[in-house]
Amino acid sequence: MNRILAQGNRISAASLGLLILFTTPMFSACVPVLIGAATITTINVVTDRRTVGRNMDDNTLELDLRKEFVLDDELNGTNVSVTAINGIVLLTGEVANDSQRRHAEEVAKSRIQTLSVVNELQLAGSTSITSRTNDTLITSQVKTRLVTSKEVPANAVKVVTEGGKVYLLGLVTRAEADAAVRSAQEVGGVTHIVKVFEYLD
Repeated sequence: MNRILAQGNRISAASLGLLILFTTPMFSACVPVLIGAATITTINVVTDRRTVGRNMDDNTLELDLRKEFVLDDELNGTNVSVTAINGIVLLTGEVANDSQRRHAEEVAKSRIQTLSVVNELQLAGSTSITSRTNDTLITSQVKTRLVTSKEVPANAVKVVTEGGKVYLLGLVTRAEADAAVRSAQEVGGVTHIVKVFEYLD
């Protein structure tokens, strides 16, 4: 049963939303799957399915926002991570209050390269080194499963883990998205799976 959590702004040919559903992994307990799905009309397919220019814009956007968040007095003491894929900016981590959460989103939206922002910042204290180490391990294991999967092209999906919650981003077909979720569900320690995909079909 799907339940709409939030609806993003309409961006040219793409729309971005968040839905929640529950699936049963083959080898683990039920893992909630959050789906941020953007549909598009055209795409220039390269190695990682982004144009060279868009790839450079995403890298620059990530670096600029990370630097700005570190220097921003209003975000002092927070833990904000930035991931950009095809102009969609994912914010993960922890902030102390909703004002900081909104501020970080507005900063991300202010960049000309940003097409949409998925704000997954949590109102909590910074995670422990143990938790971050576990997240790194989960990310590595999910990436390994994706690389060895015959159903998901290499470099098509980026993986981010925060507090056991796995975020899957990229330009994929719906079948590839489902395959990526299955791969992530097989990894121990995963509590949720969030799909932030732009679909090619």
